[in-house]
Order: sequence, then C-alpha cells, then structure tokens
Amino acid sequence: MPIDTSSYYPEVPGNDSREDGFSLNKRSGGLLGDTQDTDGKVREPLSPPDPVPDKKNKDAMQTPTERMADTVSHILSCILVPLLMPVYGLMLAFGLSVLDVAPMGMRVLFTLITAGINVAVPMVMVLLLKKMGFVEDLGLNGRKERLIPYVISIVCFGVTAWFMSSKGAPIWLSMFFAGGAVAAFVNLIINFKWKISAHAAGIAGVVALLVKIAKDGSPEPEIFFWLLLTIGLAGLLGSARVWLGRHTVWQVLAGYTVGFCSVFLLTMIK
Repeated sequence: MPIDTSSYYPEVPGNDSREDGFSLNKRSGGLLGDTQDTDGKVREPLSPPDPVPDKKNKDAMQTPTERMADTVSHILSCILVPLLMPVYGLMLAFGLSVLDVAPMGMRVLFTLITAGINVAVPMVMVLLLKKMGFVEDLGLNGRKERLIPYVISIVCFGVTAWFMSSKGAPIWLSMFFAGGAVAAFVNLIINFKWKISAHAAGIAGVVALLVKIAKDGSPEPEIFFWLLLTIGLAGLLGSARVWLGRHTVWQVLAGYTVGFCSVFLLTMIK
C-alpha cells in the first residue's frame, strides 16, 4: 500500500493566488523563493531536485527496522480502525462492567447489531461513494474525502445510541455511542480547515469508556489491566499514524482530546 503524505502538512488556503507567485503548495516555489529572477531570467536552483523514488526503490532504501516499523504501523492502523471502536467498546463493556451478567446470546446479538450499524453500513456506503467518484482512496486519507463518511458515522453512532437506550442499556453505555457521534461531529467541523486524526479520536473514546466503568460502572478487577493496555495501544497507534505520514503530532493529540472529552463528558450524565 503506497504511503500517502500529501496531507502531512495542511494546505495553505488562498496561497495560489499571490501575485509574486510564491506558494507553499507549489513545487515551483519555496522558502527560498522561485527560480526566476525579477528581470525574467531563469536561474539555476541551488541544488538539483532529488528524484522521487518509486515504491520499489523506496523499499530498497529502507533499513529492516524501518520496514518493520512500516508493517507494524499498517497492522495497528487496520486493527484499530475507527469503524471497529464501537464494537470493541461494547465488548469491553460486556466483559468488564455490571453487564457481565448478561447471557451470551444477548451479548452476541447486541455485538452483531452494533457491528452491522457501525461497520457494515459505513463500509458499504464508502464503497458506493468510491464507485460514484466521490472517494478516490478507501483509506480516506484525503481531508476532503472525509466529509460524507463523517456524516455517515454521526448517523450510525446516533442510531446505535438510540437502540441501546430503547433496550434498557445503562445510560453510560448509550452515552458512549452518543459521545462517538459528538466526536465525529467535532471532527467534521475541524475537517473543513484541518485534518484531525480519527484513529486517535476513536481509541481515546474507548479509553474514556473504560475510565467511566472503573469509576462507577461496577467494574471487574481486571478493568485496570485493560485500561492500561488500551492507553498503551492508543500511544502506539498515534505514533504509527505519525510514522506513516498520515498525521502530524498535533493532529494526533487533537484527535485524542476530541475523542476522550466527547465520550467522557457525556458518560458523566446521570
């Protein structure tokens, strides 16, 4: 899978229209100015541009450690994809809270329904968007490609929150999904100007859920192990997104903040 670093540095809006031709978004300019003097003569660049390596050449230039880091980062990004966070959160809630008394059949049914709403539906919708030309990359690495999927996620989280509430689930569980909808909405607003990490927001929401369970959700003794493990995975996932060039450190930290605060504050509702 090619590494997309096009969104590593946010675009500078309106910068293409400057009269002096300088733009941080164009390869013809840069911090040292353009390669054309004011008298119209073209001067040589300070140093010849480096050729852009293709994927095979890049892989050949990487050390074994770098290739391993790439592989691990891709695996973490796939396993901890935002679409799966609602499912992981529900499974943890069933195993670590007062909900552990629920029969296995109910657990499986509720988990399948949650997966259908929050995984299957968004995946089918994104595939349709790609077929219609609204999405080019199924990984949704481009900022502009994330607008409609964010709306889909908001609706799916909201439907799941309503479903849990209608079935008599604890209010903090319903608010976990409502918090996911709030986080997706905040990400949608931010996404108009800046690319924020949805991966970081998703796993931070699960951390917030575990904190709530540990606080007053009649937790099981192993709750603290899972809380520490999830925090560690959140750190590794954020590092992986930065390593792959998908996000900057600030975009990952912003994702953590939005995801944790959105879920934690709503689960505090009595």
